[in-house]
Amino acid sequence: MKKQQRQQLRRDMRQRRLSLSILEQIQAEQALCERALAFIQQHNAHTVALYLDFDGEVPTALLINALLKCNITVCLPRLDEQRKGHLQFLKLTHKSRLVTNRFGILEPAFDEQALVQLDELDVLFTPLVAFDRQGNRLGMGGGFYDRTLHNWQTKGFLPVGIAHRCQQVDALPVEAWDVPLAQIIVV
Repeated sequence: MKKQQRQQLRRDMRQRRLSLSILEQIQAEQALCERALAFIQQHNAHTVALYLDFDGEVPTALLINALLKCNITVCLPRLDEQRKGHLQFLKLTHKSRLVTNRFGILEPAFDEQALVQLDELDVLFTPLVAFDRQGNRLGMGGGFYDRTLHNWQTKGFLPVGIAHRCQQVDALPVEAWDVPLAQIIVV
């Protein structure tokens, strides 16, 4: 029953995101940039993991560009080819080549020299499909970020979700493997 609830919630929330107008997405991107930069400055973060938006998520390009201009190291996730179901993070540089993964999402091509370990991150921004006031997040269902966030307190980074206001629900049907976030930036 919980699995069906979660699947239906994913469908509903993805549809909400996709129904946002271009103007609403532009406003969300600007608000995210402002709030995330303030958060990063407040936490004195120097290395930040972000993602390239997909499927109606809050656009991240403006924030990525602003971080790079501030000499903040930006790392992007990619599917780990050696460890199924896991992510690895690569430093974004002017030489970074982006490729489309099996889910149709842009990610950096593998470059061993650009690989960044989780304990080198200060902040890890995560996408999400839905969230609640308790900081619980519902992802796309693959568990990639749940595995990444497992025991985040011992890895030294802060996990922060990024979401449109329309993605908030009163309470999520939570599973044992779900990892609550330290904070969510809602735009």
